[in-house]
Amino acid sequence: MTLQLGDTVPNFTQKTTEGDLNFYDWAGDSWVVLFSHPADYTPVCTTELGSVAKLKSEFAQRNAKVIALSVDDVNSHKGWINDINETQNTVVNYPIIADVDQIVANLYGMIHPNANAKVTVRTVFVIDPAKQLRLTLTYPPSTGRNFNEILRVLDSLQLTDNYSVATPVDWTDGDDVVVAPSISTADAKQKFPKGVNEIKPYLRMTPQPNR
Repeated sequence: MTLQLGDTVPNFTQKTTEGDLNFYDWAGDSWVVLFSHPADYTPVCTTELGSVAKLKSEFAQRNAKVIALSVDDVNSHKGWINDINETQNTVVNYPIIADVDQIVANLYGMIHPNANAKVTVRTVFVIDPAKQLRLTLTYPPSTGRNFNEILRVLDSLQLTDNYSVATPVDWTDGDDVVVAPSISTADAKQKFPKGVNEIKPYLRMTPQPNR
């Protein structure tokens, strides 16, 4: 199965380090960041899981829950968590799915046979409260993920869902934003009273409307 942006992600029930979990019930009305790992006790992923634990409050401020996945079992996960807590100076404070039978990995298209048919690839899925897939990022084993970028994407998605704007290159929360092409400049000046800078008829900038 290939999940594409805008698709409704499939529900599942699977064992985790925090007990059996029905994904839809657990997600509730929150955004979700689901990120997968090829196996336990892998060095790059150890640093990633520690980083996400430290950033959990940042995700919570954005009404986002975080959940990890690896194809090893719960006992293996719990042993790995001890290593993560020790080496990354943190406390893992979110569930890790024990996808031993690879049900979730296959539902979400995490098996890439040409990469390695035996393990999941390292993918991030950002899912909105309507259970629609809004972003995927797939990384090779050698490259650690940047979870500050995932926070930036959440900021952008939540802003652009509520205002007729888009976020330009390297945007961070508080920067100027792009007026949506579907709005005329005349209408934009009414809609965005902080001002509209028309650089080109198709490229109009305005201060972030919720700041």
